[in-house]
Amino acid sequence: MASNFVQANTGGTLHSADDASIRPVDRGFLYGDAVYEVWRTYDKRIFAWDEHWARLKKSGNSIHLHIPWADSLMMNEIIKTGAAFRKQTGHRGEVYIRLQISRGGGSIGLDIDLAESPEFVILVKPVPVLSAEIMQKGLKLTVAQTIRRNPPLTLNPAWKTGNYLNNIMGLREAKQRGANDVLFLNLNGELTEASTSNVAFIVGNSLVTPPLEAGVLPGITRAHVIKTVAQSAGLSVDERPISPAELETFDEAMLLSTTKDVQPVGLIDGFRYRVDREAKLWRLKTEFQAFAANSVSRRPELSVQRTVEDGRISI
Repeated sequence: MASNFVQANTGGTLHSADDASIRPVDRGFLYGDAVYEVWRTYDKRIFAWDEHWARLKKSGNSIHLHIPWADSLMMNEIIKTGAAFRKQTGHRGEVYIRLQISRGGGSIGLDIDLAESPEFVILVKPVPVLSAEIMQKGLKLTVAQTIRRNPPLTLNPAWKTGNYLNNIMGLREAKQRGANDVLFLNLNGELTEASTSNVAFIVGNSLVTPPLEAGVLPGITRAHVIKTVAQSAGLSVDERPISPAELETFDEAMLLSTTKDVQPVGLIDGFRYRVDREAKLWRLKTEFQAFAANSVSRRPELSVQRTVEDGRISI
């Protein structure tokens, strides 16, 4: 089986992600009328299941999309999908899990009353890893010049929806400028976040990150870093607005995300940041991974190594 195989589960039916599975009138496909979450495993157990599920439901409520499935049912579907992925690929490492819930199909038109019933799709693949070059040199970022982060009073970045056109256009600009990712400004000209990650900086012994009010997704990794992990790494936390003019004042820079936790940033528009082994972000990364491993160690029921036989799931 090819290494890029992705296992899919559409409404309970397992199949390759290369196979068509949703109706052309699905509102997630037509309008981005959907919400989603991404999890990853540590030690083969799903990390931060409860936090991501709560955010998924909050995103759904924000767009008036009722999620009819219990988290226990969806967990069983994820375990079933993971088991199928292992069977197809032989993969025994950590996995990436994406759950998208759309408002469903129905008559064509924007009115949400035209939707029939919600539908879900689960995708499972290996957790993406940072390349040796990125680990050594860090990511290269650029501040978007042609587009701003959509403000909370429009399509709120706090809602994790299927509409990512703003992010896509910003990332396109960054790639054209030779960068790995983009940093968005809000309408006030303040830094917000990257295309799929929160951003943070280190100056001295302080970790500095934009506040949620700047217009950023309330990242799960970001929240754990602020609440617990930064202190374990010997860093205080300063949530405040950040202007682009401050980029030259920081010692270190990083992205924070579910799939790659703490990602080193080496360059932002000509400003260089420490990524050597003495950089404090590595201590932060180590502390986060220890925190995640300790968290999942207490949740054996979140193991994706469970098997499925005759519809029954067992450890």
